[in-house]
Amino acid sequence: MPIAVSDKVRVCIDRGGTFTDVIAMSETKGDHLVKLLSVDPDNYADAPTEGVRRVLEWFTGATLPRSQPIDTSRIEYIRMGTTVATNALLERKGDRCALLITKGHADALEIAFQTRPHLFQLAVKKPDVLYSKVVEVDERVAPVWSEFLEEGKMVADNGDKLVKTASGVVIQELKALDPAPVTADLQALYDEGFRSLAIVFAHSYLYPDHEQQVAELARQVGFNNISVSSEIDTKIGFVARGQSATADAYLTPEVTRYLSGFSKGFKGKLEDAECRVSFMQSDGALADFRKFSGLRAILSGPAGGVVGFARTSYDPLEGSPVVGFDMGGTSTDVSRFSGSYDHVFGTTTAGITIQVPQLDINTVAAGGGSILTYKNKIFNVGPESAGAHPGPACYRKGGPLSVTDANLFLGRLHIDSFPKIFGPTEDMPLDYDIVRQKFEALTAEINDENGSSLTPAQVACGFINVADSAMARPIRALTEQRGFRTSAHNLSCFGGAGGQHATALAALLGMHNVIVHKYSSILSAYGMALADVAVDLSEPFVKEFSKDSMPEVESRFGDLRARALEQLQAQGVSDKVSYDCYLSLQYQGSDTTLMILRPEDDDFAKTFVQEHKREFAFALEAPIMIAGVRVRATAKSVADDLTGKSPYLEELKQLEASTQVVAPPKPFTTNSTYFEDIGAYSDIPLYRLQDLVPGVKVSGPAIILDNTQTVVLHPQNTATILKSHIFVDVGLGPRKDIDLTSVNPIQLSIFSHRFMGIAEQMCRALQKTAVSVSIKERLDFSCALFDGNGELVANAPNVPAHLGSMQYAVMYQAKKRQGQLRPGDLLVSNTPEAGGGHLPDITVIQPVFEDDGKEIVFWVAARGHHTDIGGLGGNSGHPNQTERWEEGVAFDSTFIVRDGVFNESEIVETFMQAGTYPGCKATKRIDHNISDLKAQCSACAVGTAQLHALFDEYGKAVVHFYMKAIRDNAAACTRDALKPYAGRTYRATDHFDDGTVVKVRIDVNDDGSAVFDFTGTGPEVLANFNAPQAITRSAILYCLKTISGQDIPMNAGVLAPLDIIIPDGTVLSASEDAAVSQGNGEVAQRVADIVFTAFNVMSGSHGSMNGTHLIYKKYTWAETTCGGASAGPSWHGQSAVHTNMTNTRIGDLELLETRFPAILREFSIRRGTGGAGKYRGGDGIRRVYEALLPMEASHDGQRRVIAPHGTEGGLDGERGASYLYKRVAKGGFRMVKLKPAHQVSMLPGEQLIVHTAGAGGWGTPEDADLPTLDKPSRVVPAPGARSLPFTKANGSVSQV
Repeated sequence: MPIAVSDKVRVCIDRGGTFTDVIAMSETKGDHLVKLLSVDPDNYADAPTEGVRRVLEWFTGATLPRSQPIDTSRIEYIRMGTTVATNALLERKGDRCALLITKGHADALEIAFQTRPHLFQLAVKKPDVLYSKVVEVDERVAPVWSEFLEEGKMVADNGDKLVKTASGVVIQELKALDPAPVTADLQALYDEGFRSLAIVFAHSYLYPDHEQQVAELARQVGFNNISVSSEIDTKIGFVARGQSATADAYLTPEVTRYLSGFSKGFKGKLEDAECRVSFMQSDGALADFRKFSGLRAILSGPAGGVVGFARTSYDPLEGSPVVGFDMGGTSTDVSRFSGSYDHVFGTTTAGITIQVPQLDINTVAAGGGSILTYKNKIFNVGPESAGAHPGPACYRKGGPLSVTDANLFLGRLHIDSFPKIFGPTEDMPLDYDIVRQKFEALTAEINDENGSSLTPAQVACGFINVADSAMARPIRALTEQRGFRTSAHNLSCFGGAGGQHATALAALLGMHNVIVHKYSSILSAYGMALADVAVDLSEPFVKEFSKDSMPEVESRFGDLRARALEQLQAQGVSDKVSYDCYLSLQYQGSDTTLMILRPEDDDFAKTFVQEHKREFAFALEAPIMIAGVRVRATAKSVADDLTGKSPYLEELKQLEASTQVVAPPKPFTTNSTYFEDIGAYSDIPLYRLQDLVPGVKVSGPAIILDNTQTVVLHPQNTATILKSHIFVDVGLGPRKDIDLTSVNPIQLSIFSHRFMGIAEQMCRALQKTAVSVSIKERLDFSCALFDGNGELVANAPNVPAHLGSMQYAVMYQAKKRQGQLRPGDLLVSNTPEAGGGHLPDITVIQPVFEDDGKEIVFWVAARGHHTDIGGLGGNSGHPNQTERWEEGVAFDSTFIVRDGVFNESEIVETFMQAGTYPGCKATKRIDHNISDLKAQCSACAVGTAQLHALFDEYGKAVVHFYMKAIRDNAAACTRDALKPYAGRTYRATDHFDDGTVVKVRIDVNDDGSAVFDFTGTGPEVLANFNAPQAITRSAILYCLKTISGQDIPMNAGVLAPLDIIIPDGTVLSASEDAAVSQGNGEVAQRVADIVFTAFNVMSGSHGSMNGTHLIYKKYTWAETTCGGASAGPSWHGQSAVHTNMTNTRIGDLELLETRFPAILREFSIRRGTGGAGKYRGGDGIRRVYEALLPMEASHDGQRRVIAPHGTEGGLDGERGASYLYKRVAKGGFRMVKLKPAHQVSMLPGEQLIVHTAGAGGWGTPEDADLPTLDKPSRVVPAPGARSLPFTKANGSVSQV
């Protein structure tokens, strides 16, 4: 029986920021492509609608007036990916929305994680929140602490309701929801014109009832868009879930408006049509246009590209995994496919955490429009982009040199094949002459500065190589970081600019094949045709994994399958549905979860251990815990028929077996093109893809073009033309020798990328494998590379206090262990005398040997903050410490791994020794310490492997040559940064709260060298805020990079031009017995403050780490807390952010209350505590911890006595303070003020209240403009039964 042929057309659309791509597919007329501007109001109202109209005119042969709605009777389906949501988020043009949040936490999403986005900026900038108004709701639940749990108990001792949630966790309803005041608040919001809401309550991922009740009340009031956080995400994380909910409330109305406008362009507004209309979601699945939401639309367009390359470039018969390389105008997206899609569940876009399933797409700011600059003797590509206007220099609009210009200048773009749409009149070709002039001028500048003789072509080619190196970094991270060999992958190239770089990038990565689909330049649109409709559901489920737990797991899988099928059917799906069932698994005590797809043998545990070993290089002897269950239901579509079983392998085999040789046609022209391998311009053939029949082989150098893409073949490449692909054999050969007689600035840039990329991969490995909140969640760690002598080569900057200081630890071990080490050995150290900061910062150090195992050629190190290492009263940061032995475990130089064996017994024994001193206790969580140390070893293993790969690639001589060159370059950068300050003396004096003085005198010489003299600084103190000299050096390094505003490499060369004088016996030069636990924090902050003050670049910041420790039995919670950031000559200070020498995250409310028996009652901004001025200082915060059980609490903070100073007439910031809301014997509570550094015992119900300082203002208040900072307005409910003390306008505290 003949197969029926459809007389309908299928339409797929990718609406990008600049262009809209449309591909139409018909069984009777073939395929048809349309490309048009996304915004062209003079010709049409909506680009996708116009694209559909043009497709139907082609398909039907009839003229369709733009003024009439489109009849969809001849359309089988329309599928679209769109940047509407992405652009609204980036440009902050979403809908006006309000936030309803748990009482005490109105500022939670504004404070967010308390980190500043960029470490080295004087003017701290945080992303704006998305809501316009916030309303606190007086409700509260929290997980019941394990010691209070009793089977069947449904009422707490104080009468609160207990509920066993669906996840198995018991929660306590601390404050029931009262509908009346909530309804009144909702009505007030509605009357103000709000129609979109986000509802975010603490622990709603476990207990969604309160959110659901408020959502129902909102619907009754009339709100038409309600984003409920527990419906959006079912994982722990108050801030992340809250930001996701507000993003949904902010974006969905905008998306809905767009869909409504789009629908109006069609007859019946698409409601009654047989034509199915679907939109691509961020997870790579299609959704009915009526179910499409803003939050799931963020990666709508890029997701189509991932589906496209996965379904067209991955060959299951050949089996090689594929890396997708999507190079656009401003950025490049990379992703990976090996037979199934990789999803992630937490990403950040435009400063907002998006916590829904998304395809794992990594982005680097390098694209065709990336601007080329030469600074500090280094070639830089991006991150700034020329954009569409003015665009690259060749666009004839006065734009800067860009990657596109470099390709044009090298002859890799054919001017005559581009449309004449450039210049002011938009009718001129690309401008080669201006590009040539700019490259000649830049080359002259480079040669003058370096004494080199580079040609303009070499300079342009150098920028291309640097761009390729930048784009290789995320690919290496995507593959090697997860335990996959990069060279084992094929590279699938798509995007407008990808073909110009793909083969060179593949060669750089050691990949053998590049695959280019015939629709590669519009693959995001084509991917819509290959996508499926899917629903992804998950729910929390906390239980130890075992055979006994599987029946309940299967039951939950069944429930999720039923819900997923119901949602698919609601979208009109009738296709065959398949289900992928996952368990989110983790080791007990760890927060590292792996999403494990049900294996064929159903052995989840075995698969989890295998995946953990592959990705992290170790497994733990610990129970495996279930954290959640997930089901992804997929309705298979026509995609299977479109892709076939083998995209290219079978066709390649047939061609290889054929004896027929297909000769290539004559090229349609030639072009003078420069290739580095040839070293000169030469005329190379240009072919049109449509002229090349399957079976033709094209040898490089050559260029293959079609109407939308340019594929550059380098001399060693060979391209085979297939029916739907260009298959390129990269032809990997020996790497060209690098001249070592002089420093090539191009290679200098490339090696800077490589060294820093290795350090970054080490950081990712450490964060993923660590167990503790301190390392995994708060990111209190750093990783770095060092030369054979232990001097810093590259430091991935997480914590500024670690910058540069680790090299002293490595240098100490290099000297102490000279001649004693063997390949595979690792050392552990933390004492200041051995180059440490304070004892909780434990450093794992590994020598990297040459292949013969005789010479140490590099070192790698990973430093992580261990919350519990023992100490006085079990607290390594006890405020009463006066001696070093009171601060916990001390490692001078201990083998943690010797001859490949983990030395656990000695490590544990050393940890336990910390509890043998008077008044001291050993660590209570040795299991966490050991696990984190293993994670640090794993990070070092990653660094070692990557360095060996670098040696294999380039050879020892080249790597060492450019290692030294990068360090010399950093020294030159420091000199250049200081030269504007030459010929003057800069002085500053500040004090600690106990009156200890800190002084600095800075003399800058004409050659950029300088003397930093701290003579006059006060003596060592009988307290714990002394610091080793390494801390002061780190602070100077941080300040110099920040003041310069330049990208100075972070290595030993930065401090080379400086003479740093730190007198012995001072608080900045701790002796061997001195307590130093706060030196890493408070002293580092003060040194940074006085250096900034000496150069007069900004006002005083809140200037403290504000460290809090909570201790109960074996449990410890530790965190540092933010405050006000400095104002400057042109900026207001940011509120509630970390400054200077720290940038660690704050502990999430839900994580704190799950891990420790305390309630975080409040976390808010102390409005108005920043100093007044023309530019106001940032405000401090208020954080209130309530004890559930008898516990110890300590806080170390400064700026409690000495206020953050104002500058140039600005007023001082308000000082911080700490209070204890303390029980009295006769009942009730009283408020007592605590010392700046204190440790107190707390009873259940008592509260520790921490206020941090605001920053000083800049300029006289009389010069200030009116309202300076827009903040969301707030509505706070009337005080309930447990009202909290508050700060009055005069700075005193209310008594409750």
